[in-house]
Amino acid sequence: MIIQVGQAIGVLPTLAILLADAVLGSLLLRHQGRSAWRRFNRALDERRFPGKEVADGLLITVGGTLLLAPGFITDVFGLVLLIPPSRALIRGLLARLMRRRFQVVSGPAGWGYARARGAAGGRPADPYGGPQPGPYDVEGTAQEVDEGPPPAVEPPDRNPPPPP
Repeated sequence: MIIQVGQAIGVLPTLAILLADAVLGSLLLRHQGRSAWRRFNRALDERRFPGKEVADGLLITVGGTLLLAPGFITDVFGLVLLIPPSRALIRGLLARLMRRRFQVVSGPAGWGYARARGAAGGRPADPYGGPQPGPYDVEGTAQEVDEGPPPAVEPPDRNPPPPP
C-alpha cells in the first residue's frame, strides 16, 4: 500500500506522511503511556487490583509497536489502540472474551475475599469454623540451650584409617 500511495502522490510526500505519522504517534504513545503509568500507581496506592490499568498499558504498548512499524494499515490500528475511547471498547471486548474462556476461582464456592482471608494473621478460615494452619506453620518442639561458649568441634581426620 505504501508503494501505491507513493505512486499516487509521490515518494517525498509519502515519506513525509509516514514520518509525521511516526512522530505524532510517538508523542501520543508517550502521553498515553505516562497517563496509564500514573493510573497504575494510583490503583496500587488505593490498594485495588490494577487490571484495567495493566490492560491499558498492554494495549498502549501494542499500539506503539504498530505505529513504529512502517505502513498505513498498521498506523491506523496503532492509533486506534492509543485513543482512550476506542481502547476502552477493545478492553471491554477482550474482557468479555477472557470471561468466556477462563473461570476465576478464589476459593471454595460462596467464599468472598473477606472470608477467604479468615480471622487472625490473614490465614484462610476452615469451612467448618476453626482456623486452618497456614502454609508456613510447622509442628515441632523447642529446647532451651545455655548461652555458654560453643562446644569444641574436632577437625575431621585427614588420614582416616583404612577399612578392615
